[in-house]
Amino acid sequence: MTKLLKKCGAGASLIAVIAFGACSDSGETAISDAQENTPDLCFHNGHIYDGEGGYANAGLTVIDGKIAGLEATAGNADCSQYANTAAQIIDLENAYLYPGFVDAHAHLLEIGLREMTLNLEGIASIEAVKEKLAEARDQTPVGETIFGRGWIETHWPEGRFLSKHDLDAVAPDHPVLLQRWGGHAMAANSLALEMAGITKNTPPPFGGDILLSDDGEPSGMLIDNAQGLVDALLPELTDARREAAFIKGAELYATAGWTGIQPMSVKAPDVAMIEALSDAGKLNIRVYNAVDFAGAETLFDGIAVDGPRQNKNGHVTTRTIKLYTDGALGSRGAALLAPYADRSDSDGLMLIEEETIMPILERALRDGIQMATHAIGDRANRKALDWYEEAFRRVPEDERKIAQPRWRIEHAQILSLDDIKRFNELGVIASMQPSHAILDLHFAVDRLGVERLAGGYAWRSLIDDGALIAAGSDAPFNGAGEPRIEFYAAVARKDADGFSAEGWYPDEKVSRIEALTMLTQWPAFAAFEEDRAGAINIGGNADFTIFDKDILAIPEAEILSVTTLLTIVDGKVIYEH
Repeated sequence: MTKLLKKCGAGASLIAVIAFGACSDSGETAISDAQENTPDLCFHNGHIYDGEGGYANAGLTVIDGKIAGLEATAGNADCSQYANTAAQIIDLENAYLYPGFVDAHAHLLEIGLREMTLNLEGIASIEAVKEKLAEARDQTPVGETIFGRGWIETHWPEGRFLSKHDLDAVAPDHPVLLQRWGGHAMAANSLALEMAGITKNTPPPFGGDILLSDDGEPSGMLIDNAQGLVDALLPELTDARREAAFIKGAELYATAGWTGIQPMSVKAPDVAMIEALSDAGKLNIRVYNAVDFAGAETLFDGIAVDGPRQNKNGHVTTRTIKLYTDGALGSRGAALLAPYADRSDSDGLMLIEEETIMPILERALRDGIQMATHAIGDRANRKALDWYEEAFRRVPEDERKIAQPRWRIEHAQILSLDDIKRFNELGVIASMQPSHAILDLHFAVDRLGVERLAGGYAWRSLIDDGALIAAGSDAPFNGAGEPRIEFYAAVARKDADGFSAEGWYPDEKVSRIEALTMLTQWPAFAAFEEDRAGAINIGGNADFTIFDKDILAIPEAEILSVTTLLTIVDGKVIYEH
């Protein structure tokens, strides 16, 4: 890690290296006169993370969106010299300033839509789902689709998925579609199934499943690609609604303390919309897009010729293709090397085949395009690593636009122990979401058994083998998306109530400095931005997350109650508590 403060010469004071100043041969710091270099922003009276596990009591200055200086001279770590200038002075009041936290895997559009639709997160039972559905029914004209999302059956007393009968009992005259937590399964009522033409004789599409009841009829549960059978019933997503959702999602993320997001599965036409919203000042966090390959050929043709795409203010970058290899563990769509422990007739679903993915991978290497491939089960992860390795073999470094392409595997949740070392060996980034572990492990033992979870959510093992983990949240499919939850999950490996159990493998947790790195420096590396983001360095982006407590030292349970006081992007306050 890079040390925050630079010491010039033996015994010299720790003082700012203003702008791009350097140490002279005599040991004095080259520093411009404060009056000639009035900063736009100056922070003082707080704790500034030093990149080495501690804090500096320093005055931090910002000019033109970049970190310009860090002043920690003896007894004068403040901004008093700028009191009569145009500088904006922020008294941190003993708060803690960190490099900006970046969510390395989330879904920006859906984060906003979560606030604009029937939200079933935290619903405690099927009966409670029915109550919420009844409220939506009463507000929806007969015949119009009711769409909701976010339910999960893990702790329900009924101990099962929703069925069409549950939904029929409340809203038989509306097509009802309720997407499960994670986004890889959906419950449909009888009217929705009928309107979509789904019967007991309907063959599941490749990469999908239509669950059947004991009577041989569809139960109402559609898994992974089978959800596409009801796409025509979904409420129309107009441009105005999409814009509102992107804006709302970015606002929520700024409030949580995220300075950037790496959204997954972005639709190609939405890239221009995100860029325009950012340039107009309506979307203030940084965005690094991973675009759904379907329909994105023209977009990637342009990137192949011109390089990564950026908007005018430089806050939105697009250079990555998102692909899927399998589904989710909870809905038994994750592709496994052996059958599910609680469903011996299934080993999950592969969503893509070798003959489809290999041409995409080979072209990506030649065109300088980054790959981000979803893989959850151990079979899917092995396949993804195999395909990456084969692509690297077919396209040697001298034929690639970028020799080290920093390809990613999104989730990397369940790994064969033999495959852990391959991430570092191949230079593949593990893009993982710590909160997945503390939620999934409540049911993962049932799905896999204790022994097969030895390679589950294996952060410690991956890091010890030299891999980099870019951490994120998978919001809204895995919760609201909060940096404090991801940090807590990584360091505690317990649920929010402090619960752990057999099969949770507590030794796979990470240190607090490692967790901070997973949410700052390594997402920057995963986005080719380590030269200007992820750390507090002179000349780097002035992106900061400011908390009221020391997340490196407080008791782990208190991490969940930390308050975001300020979120700063490009030297501008985009959220203030």
